[in-house]
Amino acid sequence: MFSHKKRLFIFIMIILLSNTACQDKDSIQPDEVDQSNETTNKSDTTKASTKPTENELPDKTLQKGSQGEEVIALQNILNNIGYSITASGTYDKDTTWAVTDFQMQQEDLFVTGAYEEKTKRALEEVLADNIDITPGEDIPYTEKEEQTEDHSTITSNPYDMLVLVNKEHALPADFIPEDLVIPDVPFPFTEDLPKKMMRKPAAIAMEEMFQAAENEGLELFAQSGYRSYERQEALFTSYIERDGEEAANKYSAKPGESEHQSGLTMDVTSPAVEFLLNESFGDTEEGKWLEENCSTYGFIIRYPKGKENITKYQYEPWHIRYVGKIAAKEIMNNDITLEEYLATLKQ
Repeated sequence: MFSHKKRLFIFIMIILLSNTACQDKDSIQPDEVDQSNETTNKSDTTKASTKPTENELPDKTLQKGSQGEEVIALQNILNNIGYSITASGTYDKDTTWAVTDFQMQQEDLFVTGAYEEKTKRALEEVLADNIDITPGEDIPYTEKEEQTEDHSTITSNPYDMLVLVNKEHALPADFIPEDLVIPDVPFPFTEDLPKKMMRKPAAIAMEEMFQAAENEGLELFAQSGYRSYERQEALFTSYIERDGEEAANKYSAKPGESEHQSGLTMDVTSPAVEFLLNESFGDTEEGKWLEENCSTYGFIIRYPKGKENITKYQYEPWHIRYVGKIAAKEIMNNDITLEEYLATLKQ
């Protein structure tokens, strides 16, 4: 009797323990599911954090003619801070204007119209601090550019480092670059004349180039840089009186049509040609080195030999123009002119 009861008791206890175990097992399943969801959520969060944010700026250097998603990202940011340009993915005239105008409103930025690291940091600061930008404050937007009396197109963005200045494209008569400085390079004269000056981006690049030439044992001298509209007007008038307008137009420019007014140009020379500006300079060691190496520093030989029908100027191996490293290498490596390079950007 006792043993029967004992067996019955053990049997009941086994059933109770079995039910308890099942309940415990079921009770932990929701926790396990929650942990699984939590892991999944963390994974999703990690994936989401790698996606570009709305205000993310490209790291790549961009300039007129650049194309792609990076350009779209930049255009969207420019629109976010107040500009109104089409996010086409092409770094066009309007994008160049917006970047140039933005650079003009900042301190310590090179004003070139090109997007690079310092411009990126300035844009990031504007976005982070909600700094107000007034589009067109320094360079008013112009949908249709004006014409000179001789029917040359007057550029609306003279600060663009790729600005085209020739016998069909002019600078505004009142344009005087605000960032003119005197580069720390040798000159064959000591007077502090305006023609010693260049715009700051070009001046710094030229200092680096002259130093590299000096390291090679060469003697480069800067002869003539910035020239005002009024000064060019006086010079061109004197050349007409001396040689006639047709002849003067082959080696000089009408006021407004001279690259010297842009502040991006310098005529260079050497003792080998007695500091003169003539074709013989191209045959000197300095002239040869300049042609081979100027693009490394963002310069081009603006009026190369064999391109007179395009530039409308005679060969000038001494006349260098700052366009930035990207354009300079394309132009010099492909033996083309600035006119031809800019034409390819429109295709």
